[in-house]
Formats: sequence, C-alpha cells, structure tokens
Amino acid sequence: MKWLVSLLTVLGLTLSPLTSAQSYTEIQWKDLVPEGYTPPPVRSQAYYDMNPEAMGQPELNAPVVEALDGTKIRIPGFVVQLQAEDSKVTEFLLVPYEGACIHVPPPPPNQVILVRFPEGYPIRQAFNPIWVEGTIAVERAEGDLAVVAYQMDAVNVVPYQ
Repeated sequence: MKWLVSLLTVLGLTLSPLTSAQSYTEIQWKDLVPEGYTPPPVRSQAYYDMNPEAMGQPELNAPVVEALDGTKIRIPGFVVQLQAEDSKVTEFLLVPYEGACIHVPPPPPNQVILVRFPEGYPIRQAFNPIWVEGTIAVERAEGDLAVVAYQMDAVNVVPYQ
C-alpha cells in the first residue's frame, strides 16, 4: 500500500475523491455586483399586485464586474427554464431567489446569468436550488423574460446541498 501512495503522490493524485468544485471558485450573488452598487429590493407579490407598473425589470444598465470575465466559478441559484429536451432543462436563467422572472420582476441584469447546459438538468429537479459550475462571461443578452449581463456554458449542474 505504501508504494501505491508514493506512486499516486508522484503522479499528483490522492486517494481522496476529487470533486469538480476544487477547480472552481465559489462565489455568491453579491460578487457579481461592483462595490458601491446596491441592487433594488425584492418586494412581496402583494406589492406588485398593487403596483403593476413596477413589474418591469429594474436598472437595465446595472454595472458588472468585468474582472469576472473568463473566471471558472461555482454559484448557487434557482432555475428559470428557457429550453428543454427529453425532460431536461438545457438553457435557463440562473437567478438568486426563487420565483424571479415568474412571480415577481426579474432582478437587474447583473443578478441574472444565462446558462447553457447541453447535457441537461432534470426538469423535475429544476424547482429546487442548484449549484452551477462553468466559466462565466461578462456578456449582455436580451430575451423575452429578462436582460442578462452574464452568460455561462455550464460543465456541471447539481442539487444545492
């Protein structure tokens, strides 16, 4: 056994299982916002029911963190489905809170990530929080549901635990 440990050490491997999270920097939603910028507050559904004019996406030109462009990240969030194939979500908006873009207005663009995941994530699990790993791009896109300031081709999507 000692020779196996030595061989693995020489090869740069360990006996412990490797996780993809080791190669991605874990970030939070606040890390997508430049210092000094405060996203607008999320209000209750009752507020939007009484103020339908407030339902639009706020601050379409919200500032971004350019330094994140090309960074391998891991971020938690919620799925807003855009495309699906064979009971799997293949393209979605990743948002910081449940119900964004559906029950309340979408967050500002710097709090929305357009994610492409050709492998697909099971639709039946897409209503629960998830972790997404991939390389983030600071790239604006406009869609029917929201304007986004960030995009990502995901390499891994797993349940949030």
